[in-house]
Amino acid sequence: MPKIGAEAVRRKAMVEAAIVEIGVAGSLDVTVSQIARRAGMSPALAHHYFGSKDQMFLAAMRHILKRFGESVRLRLASAPTPLARLHAIIDASFAPEQFDREIVAAWLTFYVRALQSEQASRLLQVYARRLHSNLVFNLRQIFDAETAQSVAQGLAALIDGFYIRHALQDFAPAQPEVLALAMDYLDLCIRQKATHV
Repeated sequence: MPKIGAEAVRRKAMVEAAIVEIGVAGSLDVTVSQIARRAGMSPALAHHYFGSKDQMFLAAMRHILKRFGESVRLRLASAPTPLARLHAIIDASFAPEQFDREIVAAWLTFYVRALQSEQASRLLQVYARRLHSNLVFNLRQIFDAETAQSVAQGLAALIDGFYIRHALQDFAPAQPEVLALAMDYLDLCIRQKATHV
């Protein structure tokens, strides 16, 4: 008889192994056997739990997105003002753990996979809508509706853009500099608003 919770533990181990293997390869050019071997399990068990490599990758991205969401919620819990909440979202987006090689490689693979897979595209849209909604909700308390939408698009573009640069360029800014650049963009938008009032 399998122990209660064994399936959840094995799934988590395989998901984490998938993230590492994708990070090593820099793409989805890995096999289920490689992932299973890293997790210390058989390929047959991996297929039993996930069905395919694509489903395993989607599970890995859901895991990454869940951890990111938890990081955002943790920071938002101690952010009392709209500006503090915006800082919390930006800080979570550029947290050091988000810049682990494996995580950056998984995100880049996710963007590419979303062009080919309807399921990956839907998951990416869920993430993008949630980020946009969180940003706009707080920006609307600082800006008018149109400007809030525009600033949210700018912040989201900075967040996504810096991940792509980190994945592809050795000379991309380091994590602390990237965080500062995003904060500076928000500060510049607020200062521009103040000068037009």
